[in-house]
Amino acid sequence: MAQLESSSPTSDTSFSSNCNQETGSPQSLEQVAADSYQPNHGVEVKKANSLTKIEDIRINLFRLLLRFGQSHDNLLVAKVLHRLHLAAAIRLGESNLKRVKVDGARTVAAEQEASGIPELNFSLRILVLGKTGVGKSATINSVFDQTKALTDAFRPATKHIKEVMGSINGVKLTFIDTPGFLPSSTINLRRNRKIMLSVWRFIRKSPPDIVLFFERLDLINTGYCDFPLLKLMTEVFGNAIWFNTILVMTHGSSTPEGPTGYPISYESYVTQCTGLMQHYINQAVPNSKLENPVVLVENNPHCKKNFMGESILPNGQVWKSHFLLLCICTKVLGDANTLLEFEGGIELGPLITPWVPSLPHLLSSFLKHRSSPRLSESEPDVDEILLSDADEEDDYDQLPPIRILTKSQFEKLTKSQKKDYLDELDYRETLYLKKQLKEESRRQRERKLSEEEIVGEDNDSDQQQASPEAVLLPDMAVPPSFDSDCTIHRYRCLVTSDQWLVRPVLDPQGWDHDVGFDGVNMETAIEIRKNVHASITGQMSKDKQDFSIQSECAAAYADPRGQTYSVGLDVQSSGKGMIYTVHSNTKLKNLKQNVTECGVSLTSFGNKYYVGTKLEDTMLVGKQLKFVVNAGQMRCSEQVAYGGSLEATLRGGDYPVRDDRISLSMSALSFKKEMVLGGGIQSEFRPIRGMKMAVNANLNSQNMGQVNIKISSSEHIEIALIAVFSIIKAILHKKRTENKSREVLEMG
Repeated sequence: MAQLESSSPTSDTSFSSNCNQETGSPQSLEQVAADSYQPNHGVEVKKANSLTKIEDIRINLFRLLLRFGQSHDNLLVAKVLHRLHLAAAIRLGESNLKRVKVDGARTVAAEQEASGIPELNFSLRILVLGKTGVGKSATINSVFDQTKALTDAFRPATKHIKEVMGSINGVKLTFIDTPGFLPSSTINLRRNRKIMLSVWRFIRKSPPDIVLFFERLDLINTGYCDFPLLKLMTEVFGNAIWFNTILVMTHGSSTPEGPTGYPISYESYVTQCTGLMQHYINQAVPNSKLENPVVLVENNPHCKKNFMGESILPNGQVWKSHFLLLCICTKVLGDANTLLEFEGGIELGPLITPWVPSLPHLLSSFLKHRSSPRLSESEPDVDEILLSDADEEDDYDQLPPIRILTKSQFEKLTKSQKKDYLDELDYRETLYLKKQLKEESRRQRERKLSEEEIVGEDNDSDQQQASPEAVLLPDMAVPPSFDSDCTIHRYRCLVTSDQWLVRPVLDPQGWDHDVGFDGVNMETAIEIRKNVHASITGQMSKDKQDFSIQSECAAAYADPRGQTYSVGLDVQSSGKGMIYTVHSNTKLKNLKQNVTECGVSLTSFGNKYYVGTKLEDTMLVGKQLKFVVNAGQMRCSEQVAYGGSLEATLRGGDYPVRDDRISLSMSALSFKKEMVLGGGIQSEFRPIRGMKMAVNANLNSQNMGQVNIKISSSEHIEIALIAVFSIIKAILHKKRTENKSREVLEMG
């Protein structure tokens, strides 16, 4: 407890999260109760009773100190007394508690301990958690100085949950010894969860006073990787279990060698290890202000002892007495919290910490380009390119006929002839696809003109007469399961004339298909009236634990003069809450090759509202070069985030038939007087015939970034050999984890 003893009682807030306020020194609370007692006032009576009970807790603490030979001037005891007084002052509102002193409580405790009347009724119920082989059962035996629990250096000794009971100096101790967890891995996740759920059911009716989480001091280093285990404990037991948890570091006499080959300072090594453990616990809760008490334990019978035969640590501390004192102080504070109705005790069941979206994340999502709902139309810049090429001569019709070779005929060609033949096929394919796009664009324009000339009533009657038949979609590929071999009645989807597309959502890794699917996805796009379009997309997913829903609704009005006005509503579930976003965009085509867009959004989550505004401008230079620049802000209460980006895209010569392109982007984000600059590159191209490659790389001013390379090919299957490296790496990692687990069991 080097960190705990280095701070003063009036400024420390690290002992327990149960009480974090401060006050002055104590006096006899019975005198305060007598001075402020008013029989005719019910509130004052309740205050006096509570003060009397707090005084009893204080007296019991002094009696325990006398029994265990601890000094009243101990820094840990001073902190407990300080917080007992503080809790009473805050909850009961007693201003005259500032004059309180503890001399009266000490005198009463000494008298009661000397006479043995009344009998001290104090017990500790302690839950023991930790990985297998860290020394949980061995510590229980060391505390009682006798073999109460079985231990084994080569295999897990505790296979079932059991209570180990005993008494030390008249204090009843009950340890709940549990099976050890396995090291964090995907394979051990299910077994660890099973153990935690069994412990949760065991302690549900009688929660423990204290939780001890064990870890070996000599196995904690910069490569400590048991954060998934801590996160799983938080999910199963809830955040509140860490509020009464003491970190127990076994093998407390270990002092490893430093880089120079000499042993490093014991104090610095303990501080480093406990700080690393606390860092991962704070991430698992998450609560950066939580600091758990730490106690070092050494169960080796050959460890150093003092003149009284007590095991001591390298720093000279008697670990057993300190261990018991820390447990007593934690229980005393827990009793005071229960009495004064403070929150922070051990509450079973997961406590969901409300997730609050960050302004930079919302701003980045808002600045992304959002397309307006348009029916049977391509992108505006694609239309411009096709219209510019409409007057040109159709090259495809001018090509001479070509003879398609068979596979045997193709194999007889020379290498240069094969290349020329494939190049000719690619050239003809590009021209043919371009011709198809032009014809489709021409049909859309003609249909739009014809719809404007048709009378509305005649058009409606014609549409009512048409009744296209439902189309059966292809069967969906489902993962392996224990379903019946005859699946005719399942996984069928129909597309009817009502313009609603309904599809099931399947878990690709799932095995349970009692219902047939895990969710439903629905999509529709309709034309409400002339130049007014709407689209609705929604997905609902549900499993045995979670339920989620996502929905996007949008409507747009396209003015014939070039403006487009749109409004939308997005709904997304987040835990037990819902996120609602209302957004509106306006596009102004002020020039032939320039489009300006402005938008606003309002996001509601819980009792907070986020308002965002943005301005975006898109400019086309020729047929291949495109510039997009945007800027915006997101505001919530008194916090504001600003951001903007600039992107330049160079398309291939065959666009829109071939989507070859390269994009360079720069971004800036400012939040809380901190500026983050970033840059990125995106590229899609065909390095060779039959292969497509996509490269995405980005880096920001905080030296954070990523590189993503995707390769797809239907001919060069040899690129699949890259997966061999991932498989080998996974096998080696699994073997390394198993070896480490075996070493832990042998050393423990």
